[in-house]
Amino acid sequence: MSALYRIRPSDGVVWITGASAGIGRALALGLAAKGYDVVATARGADKLDALAAGSADLLGRIHALPCDVTDRAAMAEAVATIEDRHGRIAGAVFNAGNFWPVPGEALDVDAFEKTYRLNLFGLIYGLVPVVERMKAHGRGHVVLVGSSSGYAGLPSASAYGASKAAINNMAEALKFDFDKLNIRIQIVNPGFIDTPQTRKNEFEMPALMPVEKAAGAFIAGMENGGFEITFPRRFTYLLKLMRMMPHPVYFWIMRRATGWNRRAMEFGDTTPASVIRQG
Repeated sequence: MSALYRIRPSDGVVWITGASAGIGRALALGLAAKGYDVVATARGADKLDALAAGSADLLGRIHALPCDVTDRAAMAEAVATIEDRHGRIAGAVFNAGNFWPVPGEALDVDAFEKTYRLNLFGLIYGLVPVVERMKAHGRGHVVLVGSSSGYAGLPSASAYGASKAAINNMAEALKFDFDKLNIRIQIVNPGFIDTPQTRKNEFEMPALMPVEKAAGAFIAGMENGGFEITFPRRFTYLLKLMRMMPHPVYFWIMRRATGWNRRAMEFGDTTPASVIRQG
């Protein structure tokens, strides 16, 4: 049996969503530095153009393709446009996502809907058409970006964490069939990454990782890693261990670790004491 396909710089382009900032931007630059040609997608054309201009002296090039991942038709069109302009999509990294806190005392349907529309359906709208192309090519490499908040429920992350847990489950389910199609699928579950998004947090972020180092770990996982890529491991593996504990023990530890046992139940207070917000 031949080895499952894994992307190489000479095989085609890598498509990255959510590439205008944070880990998506660092990932695009890191891959281009290693000789990959990258198509970077986000809503903001100006930031994408600046990113593409910054790749002029790298081994590979970054090409800007503005697109709203929550637009199903636009995502299908983006896949066709990439292959028409830049050739085969050898790899796709679905990184676009955002966090909106949803505390239990102030549930908000809109927050759930926009979280799932961006984090989950924004991924699906790109995944389906790109996999059809990869099936026709006989190979492909797909990377879904989840979060270590998908391992277990965390305060204020009922929407965000659920969307990331769904992505983890989806990746596991798809691997059975993708292996037969010679399409490698990986799930990336980061902890706290130092990005403009996480800098808005008003709480301590354990094991905060510089974004360039996170992108390096991400790329190393794509080139040599297994099904799951997670970093920093000293933090994410601790969360994995805690999830194996009985629920009473888990809730007891998390209430104290996050300070939730001291938090006053003030309606409308949406300040998360410990939400793993992936950058």
